[in-house]
Amino acid sequence: MNNLFKIYNKLYDVYGPQGWWPFMEVPNYYHKLDYSYPKNENQIFEVCLASILTQNRSFKQVVQSLTNLKESNFLDYKKIKKMPLDKLKELIKPSGYSNQKSQYVLNFIDFFEKLNGRVPSREELLNIKGVGEETADSMLLYGFKQPHFKVDAYTKRLLVNYKIVDEKAKYIDIKKLFEKEIKKKIKEEDELILVYQEFHALIVCHSKLYYSKQPYGNGCFLDEILNN
Repeated sequence: MNNLFKIYNKLYDVYGPQGWWPFMEVPNYYHKLDYSYPKNENQIFEVCLASILTQNRSFKQVVQSLTNLKESNFLDYKKIKKMPLDKLKELIKPSGYSNQKSQYVLNFIDFFEKLNGRVPSREELLNIKGVGEETADSMLLYGFKQPHFKVDAYTKRLLVNYKIVDEKAKYIDIKKLFEKEIKKKIKEEDELILVYQEFHALIVCHSKLYYSKQPYGNGCFLDEILNN
C-alpha cells in the first residue's frame, strides 16, 4: 500500500467521515456520510463564495461572514450582485481583506452567471482574478464535484514532515502526486471524488492538532505507519 493511502486509511479510522463541505442550512454545518451536497445552484455558489472568503483566513471567520449574509437575506449570488458594494464589504468583513475579496466575489459572480449549469474547467477558474490554484480546486472538488484534489499549507507540512515531498515542492506537484497515487487504488470517478473530499478534510482535521504550530508534526501518530 502506498504511503498516501496509508495516511488516508489511518486518518479515516481515527477521525471518521468529516462531512465536508459545510453548509449554512445544515444543522452544525457538516453532513457526515451524506454526499448529495451541494444539492442546487445556490449551494454550489456557497461553496465557491466560501472558497474565496477563506483565503488566508480560518473557516470559523468565514462562517461569520456567511452568517452575516444569511441573516441579512443576501446568501444568494443574484442578491449579492445587486447589493451596494459597501454593504457587501461590511458583511464579509470577518473574512478579512474585504475590499479585495468583495471584488473577487463580484468577479466570480459575473463568471458564474454565464455558466448556465455548465461545469467550468480548472483553466477557466484560474483566469478569474482572485481565484488561485487552491481556490479553484476547492470549487471544483466540493462545489462542482469534479476529481481535483485540493492542497493546502497543512497538506504540504504533513508531507514534508515525512519526507514524502521536498520543502520546495510546488502546489501542482503535490496535487498531481495525490491524484496519481489515489487513482492507483480508486478507479470509479464517483468514489474518487468522495475520497478526495474526505482526504482533504481529514488532513485539515488532523493538522489542526499536529501541524498548526511548530515544531510541525510533534507527537503525530502517523509515525507508527510511516516510520516503520
